[in-house]
Amino acid sequence: MLSQVYRCGFQPFNQHLLPWVQCTTVSRSHCIQPSVIRHVRSWSNIPFITVPLSRTHGKSFAHRGELKHAKRIVVKLGSAVVTRGDECGLALGRLASIVEQVSVLQNQGREMMLVTSGAVAFGKQRLRHEILLSQSVRQALHSGQNQLKEMAIPVLEARACAAAGQSGLMALYEAMFTQYSICAAQILVTNLDFHDEQKRRNLNGTLHELLRMNIVPIVNTNDAVVPPAEPNSDLQGVNVISVKDNDSLAARLAVEMKTDLLIVLSDVEGLFDSPPGSDDAKLIDIFYPGDQQSVTFGTKSRVGMGGMEAKVKAALWALQGGTSVVIANGTHPKVSGHVITDIVEGKKVGTFFSEVKPAGPTVEQQGEMARSGGRMLATLEPEQRAEIIHHLADLLTDQRDEILLANKKDLEEAEGRLAAPLLKRLSLSTSKLNSLAIGLRQIAASSQDSVGRVLRRTRIAKNLELEQVTVPIGVLLVIFESRPDCLPQVAALAIASGNGLLLKGGKEAAHSNRILHLLTQEALSIHGVKEAVQLVNTREEVEDLCRLDKMIDLIIPRGSSQLVRDIQKAAKGIPVMGHSEGICHMYVDSEASVDKVTRLVRDSKCEYPAACNALETLLIHRDLLRTPLFDQIIDMLRVEQVKIHAGPKFASYLTFSPSEVKSLRTEYGDLELCIEVVDNVQDAIDHIHKYGSSPTDVIVTENEDTAEFFLQHVDSACVFWNASTRFADGYRFGLGAEVGISTSRIHARGPVGLEGLLTTKWLLRGKDHVVSDFSEHGSLKYLHENLPVPQRNTN
Repeated sequence: MLSQVYRCGFQPFNQHLLPWVQCTTVSRSHCIQPSVIRHVRSWSNIPFITVPLSRTHGKSFAHRGELKHAKRIVVKLGSAVVTRGDECGLALGRLASIVEQVSVLQNQGREMMLVTSGAVAFGKQRLRHEILLSQSVRQALHSGQNQLKEMAIPVLEARACAAAGQSGLMALYEAMFTQYSICAAQILVTNLDFHDEQKRRNLNGTLHELLRMNIVPIVNTNDAVVPPAEPNSDLQGVNVISVKDNDSLAARLAVEMKTDLLIVLSDVEGLFDSPPGSDDAKLIDIFYPGDQQSVTFGTKSRVGMGGMEAKVKAALWALQGGTSVVIANGTHPKVSGHVITDIVEGKKVGTFFSEVKPAGPTVEQQGEMARSGGRMLATLEPEQRAEIIHHLADLLTDQRDEILLANKKDLEEAEGRLAAPLLKRLSLSTSKLNSLAIGLRQIAASSQDSVGRVLRRTRIAKNLELEQVTVPIGVLLVIFESRPDCLPQVAALAIASGNGLLLKGGKEAAHSNRILHLLTQEALSIHGVKEAVQLVNTREEVEDLCRLDKMIDLIIPRGSSQLVRDIQKAAKGIPVMGHSEGICHMYVDSEASVDKVTRLVRDSKCEYPAACNALETLLIHRDLLRTPLFDQIIDMLRVEQVKIHAGPKFASYLTFSPSEVKSLRTEYGDLELCIEVVDNVQDAIDHIHKYGSSPTDVIVTENEDTAEFFLQHVDSACVFWNASTRFADGYRFGLGAEVGISTSRIHARGPVGLEGLLTTKWLLRGKDHVVSDFSEHGSLKYLHENLPVPQRNTN
């Protein structure tokens, strides 16, 4: 062994440490010397990322987001993770993925340790193969060429399997880690090695030496010789833990080595409040000491020594010793390839053990409160919902000074950090609050006949009548960036439509959002539905919120196109109502009015260039080139300091042109504009369909036939004639406000107001009707008569 160590190029180990370790890489080409670690990471096929990891151990992390600072990490691989479904042999694909993730983190400068199962399963596979081979030879000798009888495999003793499988398991790890230029070392332990003080010190020293030299220690219980666990000495205090399985081993190792994070991978998503698979089982996102009474444990895993109860006890023991713990699924094919790195990045994966219980509710609890509060809201009379919204509108003006003071704090903290357009969005003013109050009162008026409105009535048969009525969607998650005025607008629309609401605002507007949410809850309190609107104040990442598919029915992002794309990508089974890029076009026809064009272009592009309804591409009829009208447009854009990009056709007409556009599918969101030339209205329509994103497109012309052709043929959410693109807005449409702009072709499209937050249900009222009565020989016939629908209140 000593010769192996020298061949690796390291300094010799202390003599006392030799019995503990076997270096699994014996080739110089596969082993990393301390002096060249930095160089190796630069050419390794795993990207090297510098992570600020210095941290004083002693207290576990309070929040998931802090896990990215974990320096020393233990990953425990349960038997169900490492072994195949037949419990004979290893799950090579999963194991390779785990090794890759551990290598990524190791090459980031972290100190990784593995506690692995699998020796028994690997040994069982090898021994069964040997037994079958031996039996087949013996039977062939005794029976000549006769067909072999069916051979029974004897029951294999686990210790023998472990002895036969350990070397093969380590050889496999060696081969896999070698692909990432990482050394691994094997350490086998028993319970006695932790309770004998000298052996315990030796183990500690060996592990620290390996970590110092950038080697990944792979630790396992020595199952070939391990004695039975003492049942009454399990997990008795911080200094005593019986190593009876790899869960307790991992916990003991984590505390012994002052580890920042212990990741326990199993075959379930984490800890559930009741056995997984039972009807009402819920995954526990964060588990706190003392919560054991709220959990009902099921049976243990199909393989391995311990069940979930053993994992929880080990996790709480490690937490008490200052190590953070996450229990997660390492077998799910869709997540196992990134589960370890996701946990370290702070994503909501598995169950996170924390000693710090937040003062407020968890986001899961907020989702449940929004659900129950929304259902109560939907049962109120329309007048009561309108009264809540009117009260909120009054509070916006009555509490103006408090709101503006909170907004001032946000602006002061954002100064120098946010660009000017974002500061403008963040800013509130008396005029903005007055406009908000007016919009809310419009919503209150339109809410009088929203929920429960009859859309269709049908007489199916005598005394069997069917109605289709409007109902709330359920629970909405609205994510918005630096515009605090979104909060009361969206809240009012949710109240009017009877939906529960979860709000996630940008941290740059934290003070403003807090006061506006308090005022919203004050208004809701007048009819006892305060909890229907929730503001998410916890450290939840947007990506994690998008995974709450059992609590959220619709996600509405309000912000940049990048935010919308990120949420659409992150949403796990939850519909997202949003727009992609806001690429708005304006086509200037050959018969456009000189007086109208420059006003429309200026308002569409320059009034608020950061908005999603701002003009991005100006299409010019080719007959207008080198005319006074074209010159006026260019002069106006120069005065407004708009940077012009030339489309390919426009550039071909010019000797000296502006910079040619890189892409005709660009949303600039600033004082930049693409100009392109088209041959006619059909060419303009084709361009819009090819390069647009279907939000808002405009034609400027005095020819009514051309305008109608454009209006009917452009397939966008909003299509205008001689009007600014900036009219695409819920308030300007008379909707009172909008929850967002949608370019989706399912459900709502364009500015989404109250109507877009409703769906329908069917109500059938009968008198002992059964389908068999309508069969060929039955006594009843279908009538399917359309009945008059009650008139909608338009006041």
